Amino acid sequence: WGCNESIECLHFETCYYQGIDYAIAQGLRCFEPGAQGEHKIARGFLPTITHSRHRLYPEGFHRLLAQHLAQERLMVAERGESLTERSPYKQG
Repeated sequence: WGCNESIECLHFETCYYQGIDYAIAQGLRCFEPGAQGEHKIARGFLPTITHSRHRLYPEGFHRLLAQHLAQERLMVAERGESLTERSPYKQG
């Protein structure tokens, strides 16, 4: 973080709590704290599928990655379902 001292919970304050506070103050309906991190579930954030786009060179990489990405999509979907089951929110 570029600090000269260790500040407890600095990551959570800057990445979550300040953003949540701003969203509430501005009347925003949605606050997305970013991709990854199972620790977000305990803070009330459920998994959200994110997407990215990349241009790969040379073109031959497209074929090589297509199979891997198909497998990864399945793994991510399964993991997302598993993590959603740990939701802190009352169901039904």
